[in-house]
Amino acid sequence: MATIFTRRVIAYIMDFLVVSAFMWIISFFLYSIMGPKNVYQVYQYLPWLIPILGLLYFVLCEKIFGASIGKAIMRLQVKSRNGANISWLQALVRNLTKIYWIPIVFDWLFGRFLNTDRILNNITRTTVVNDW
Repeated sequence: MATIFTRRVIAYIMDFLVVSAFMWIISFFLYSIMGPKNVYQVYQYLPWLIPILGLLYFVLCEKIFGASIGKAIMRLQVKSRNGANISWLQALVRNLTKIYWIPIVFDWLFGRFLNTDRILNNITRTTVVNDW
């Protein structure tokens, strides 16, 4: 059986694909609404729209369902360290590094350097647990 870390990485890749699919659909609709002559305007909105919608995806999924789609498939769940469901503030803060996908690597590396989990998991006192 894979470790929780391996399952979290696989879940993160799945979530990347889910968010990418949402972004493709949204860009298609924006392009359809604005027309081919305004295609550059669509691309001007995407750098602002992608991080906001990505953050919304993670915050809503983890607060409402306790896991993103990738985590749910990998049978993982986000909980407060006291075992309760996470709050809105915990869901928002713990997912801030997922805005542009790259900062999560630094969040994890700094956590490993300090011999702990991700930094934002420590700040929000949350953890990812097995849901088997």
